[in-house]
Amino acid sequence: MIPTFDNTLILIPARMASTRLPGKPLADIAGVPMIVQVARRAVESGLGRVAVAVDHQDIFDAVVGAGFEAVMTSVDHQSGSDRIFEALNRADPDGKAEFVVNVQGDLPTIEPETIRASLRPLENAEVDIATLTVEIVHEDEKTNPNVVKIVGSPIGDSRLHALYFTRATAPHGKGPLYHHIGLYAYRRAALARFVSLQPSVLEKRESLEQLRALEAGMRIDAEIVDSVPLGVDTPADLEKARAILAGK
Repeated sequence: MIPTFDNTLILIPARMASTRLPGKPLADIAGVPMIVQVARRAVESGLGRVAVAVDHQDIFDAVVGAGFEAVMTSVDHQSGSDRIFEALNRADPDGKAEFVVNVQGDLPTIEPETIRASLRPLENAEVDIATLTVEIVHEDEKTNPNVVKIVGSPIGDSRLHALYFTRATAPHGKGPLYHHIGLYAYRRAALARFVSLQPSVLEKRESLEQLRALEAGMRIDAEIVDSVPLGVDTPADLEKARAILAGK
């Protein structure tokens, strides 16, 4: 089965708690809450049904008030993948959605085409999880541990078969390095398997959840895109997003 509009569900996890930017999902950007801007970008992708997985009534009300679907989830989830799995089973208990796209709730300026790109690797039946990557062009990012790198085998000009994810500078030698973008698309069965697994040795060592899937033998492919979407984590990021979306 390949992804279509009818069998794809886009889920946007949004949690109220944020140490660097309290109440982040409700931060005003161009007259609406940030989470509403993200939902707009998801709808504009045209991939399928969109729902926001929330953990607070104020976020729920803001999403529904803007005309989008919201699903209330537990406040106790440790990761976005756990939150979207709960939301998936609440929003789609009959299992109609075979493909799930997890768009982070702090990407208000993400291009709809970037969201669409995340699903393409799942057209290959051997791929369990799809994600995104971009070639690193700034030298300082190559050694920055906050820039997660994908070590992967090229598949044509626009895709990598992921072999490892690391905060280190890798692989060694001449050639491009790739920055991982944390936007995922899952086969439903793969997401169910992933959240059932215990945190793995390398996942804990690198503090990278996706290594749990690789250590369990799951296949992750990454579509290569042109740029890293702006993630809003600080007040400065918020001002950048406001400037980009001014008037939208």
